[in-house]
Amino acid sequence: MMWREGWRRATVHAGFCAAVAGLVLSLALAAPGSVQAADGPAVATDARLAGDSERTRLVMDLSRSVPLGAFTLADPYRVVVDVPDTIFSLPSSAGQDGRGLVSAYRFGLFAPGKARIVMDLNAPVTIDKAFVLEPMDGQPARLVIDLVKTDRVSFLKTVAAPVRQVPQAVDAAPVIISAGDPRPVIVIDPGHGGIDSGAVNPAMGVTEKELVLKIAMLLRDKLNETGRYRPLMTREDDTYVALGQRVRTAQQHGARLFISLHADSLGSRDGDVRGATIYTLSDRASDAEAQRLADSENKADMIAGLDLSEEPADVAGILFDLAQRETRNFSAHFARTLAGNVGEAARMHKSPLKSAGFKVLKAPDVPSVLFELGYLSSRRDLELMTSEDWQAKVTTAMVAAIEAYFAAQKPLESAPVATPAAMAPTTGLP
Repeated sequence: MMWREGWRRATVHAGFCAAVAGLVLSLALAAPGSVQAADGPAVATDARLAGDSERTRLVMDLSRSVPLGAFTLADPYRVVVDVPDTIFSLPSSAGQDGRGLVSAYRFGLFAPGKARIVMDLNAPVTIDKAFVLEPMDGQPARLVIDLVKTDRVSFLKTVAAPVRQVPQAVDAAPVIISAGDPRPVIVIDPGHGGIDSGAVNPAMGVTEKELVLKIAMLLRDKLNETGRYRPLMTREDDTYVALGQRVRTAQQHGARLFISLHADSLGSRDGDVRGATIYTLSDRASDAEAQRLADSENKADMIAGLDLSEEPADVAGILFDLAQRETRNFSAHFARTLAGNVGEAARMHKSPLKSAGFKVLKAPDVPSVLFELGYLSSRRDLELMTSEDWQAKVTTAMVAAIEAYFAAQKPLESAPVATPAAMAPTTGLP
């Protein structure tokens, strides 16, 4: 077969590359000085899969060579490839269709200056080879990942150690409060980002991560214009932020309110479901739809190639039970206020107030809501959410809800305040 011949030639050409399998592959592919100096980030321009259910290859064209690192994760089976200083300019359909051992793959920024490719697998694999070919004879540089099928026992022996959130000293993450500035901090959390696109409407070319970032920035600007609040974004660009870090951002800055923005998508059979929904934290989901959404959103770290299955159990419910009860009451109050104000500007879901166990809402000391603006799977919702007029009206209504919420909390001492650093649960960076 032609792909096998191409495979053989590329492998021969890359004979200088070490075949690596196991825990973590960190490859320096050329001698010092042999790699062209970077005049900017490398650009990935095309990608393709070849092979079958026994052996599969991913090839990605790059504007220049880059070093790479690769490792595997289990349950579900994944291969993660990290490359520095790379941006992706691939066709919109790239990664959606799998082949051989790869069911699909995704790509994007994982952190500033760090890009990531995550391949979802149909079976356990061994990373047989991982290398980057230098540009040659008019051909671009090529990132190549060769995967070979293996059994589960062998796979688990070579899986990279899970990324863990390691507890840090209590003084490693102090509450950050601007001296002499009594204005409440409001954390605005645009969901998803970077390698995690969230919901996607491929027909319209709209992704959840881009839509909610635009609306979040508009809300931030309007809050700034009032002069009465200090809005803080968990992300201001297309970068992935772990769920735990979003929560810690609110805690470390002594936030008085946390608003996470999302735009869900449903299957084709649910295309008629539409409208905005506001979620608060609950140990038990209010209905099956709330549970489905919470399960989906809570997998964001796994989608981005993090495995936090070994993360220490959340002790906030034990250490901060009373504080969290009070915080949940404030969250529910804001949710009702938000629904009442936004309902005049946007179409609301038939059940606009729901609750479930969203990880991003679990700060025991910060009133928090998750605001699903609508459904990307609904044509009517999508038309509204992408309309500048709708965005202006909804963000104005959100500001009005925030004003009403804080007006009801005066005097300020009656509202929950940030837990002192000596008490705050700090789980460290993922």
